[in-house]
Amino acid sequence: MKKTQKLHPLTAPFTRAQISALRVGDRVRLSGRIFTGRDRFHKYLCEGGKPPVSLRDAAIYHCGPVVVRKAGRWVVTAAGPTTSIREESYTPAIMARHGLRVMIGKGGMGAGTRAACRRHGGVYIQVIGGAAALLAAKIRRVEAVYFLQEFGQAEAVWVFDVDGLEGVVTMDATGGDEHAAVKDRSRRVLKKLLK
Repeated sequence: MKKTQKLHPLTAPFTRAQISALRVGDRVRLSGRIFTGRDRFHKYLCEGGKPPVSLRDAAIYHCGPVVVRKAGRWVVTAAGPTTSIREESYTPAIMARHGLRVMIGKGGMGAGTRAACRRHGGVYIQVIGGAAALLAAKIRRVEAVYFLQEFGQAEAVWVFDVDGLEGVVTMDATGGDEHAAVKDRSRRVLKKLLK
């Protein structure tokens, strides 16, 4: 029988010591404050824009949530991850300038993010794509929203209080990178098949 893997609880703010203990393949359960951020916010930060709140020891979730107003408050109905590689060109600079510690998304990131995670003590956590309603259920409340008028709903910076958002570490602070490992194994298998 397969041994059940330990689930690591992570609570914001995400300290370097907390993050440095994680390794590729570790399952995590996040709680506390996280921020959504997509292309427009990443570009804005890289062009010198100031974040509306500190991103030091924070997590950015690559997500364009569906959020509606009900009885005077924001309610998240869908919060699935978006493809993270789109933020690859921005992430190293954001980690260096703003102390960002955690990226959450789907599909993996590249060599620049891997190097930045190693240099600055960060991780990339992959969550399940196609489970937007299930992931939305992990959001206790919307604390705030920034750039709603400027960027639109999907690209705005939403501040969520989450409880039990689960994912898997696929890039760690030691330089571990599951995405690169999978590509390497795939190349070797393909080479064998083509012989």
